[in-house]
Amino acid sequence: MCADAVTEQDYATVLIPPIQSVAPWHVKTVAALPGYRLAVGFNDGTEGVVEMAELVASPGAGVFAALRDPAVFGRVYVEYGAVTWPGEIDLAPDAMHAAIKADGVWKLT
Repeated sequence: MCADAVTEQDYATVLIPPIQSVAPWHVKTVAALPGYRLAVGFNDGTEGVVEMAELVASPGAGVFAALRDPAVFGRVYVEYGAVTWPGEIDLAPDAMHAAIKADGVWKLT
């Protein structure tokens, strides 16, 4: 009989690092700003602002109408490299990256 205590450990978490996105256009950071704007940062270091006030207020806002509530808008987060809100609302990171890389701002209307 072995006198040493055996402890259970999930060795997979030690051996396999978590999956990290390396696509340059994947969003790395996001923060809600006043006026229905977002500050975003991408994997390649590109940073800029997404202006959403016009889209959110428009009659054709569709699913984005839920973001009119500032509390809901402020619950933004990054999931799988995309800007996301509860309720499966998200923005296309590749289009966002292209616009911000060109102009520093992506204005959604």
